[in-house]
Amino acid sequence: MIEGAGLTFNPSPTMPNTLHALQVSELARDVGLHEPVHTRLMHAYWSEGKSLGDDQTLLALVAEAGLDRDEAAAVIAESRYSDRIAASTQEANRLGIYAIPAFILGRRLVVMGAQPEELFEQAVEQLNSGAAD
Repeated sequence: MIEGAGLTFNPSPTMPNTLHALQVSELARDVGLHEPVHTRLMHAYWSEGKSLGDDQTLLALVAEAGLDRDEAAAVIAESRYSDRIAASTQEANRLGIYAIPAFILGRRLVVMGAQPEELFEQAVEQLNSGAAD
């Protein structure tokens, strides 16, 4: 299915610690580059097999997407955005989210994990019928 859509599925063979990736993503959000940085990181991880847990790899990738490498390195070194990330994680946990991907639909339904399209269609039908209230 993925290859049929013209995409390559080749994730990193290891599960990285992505705290630093989250930190530099918050920097990117603050300077208006979240979308290109996020897209570059997701493609690097899922299609190119790059480890987002390696700081040098991470810094090279965010620089490719237009983020200042030195500023990103400073964010990592100073643990900037840790409070924002912790608050976001706590909010997700409050909503019952403990894994990714997670999708909040209509602020009323949570769909956890990679699910088939049919499940999303059922969830939208449920929201539209008011059954999720």
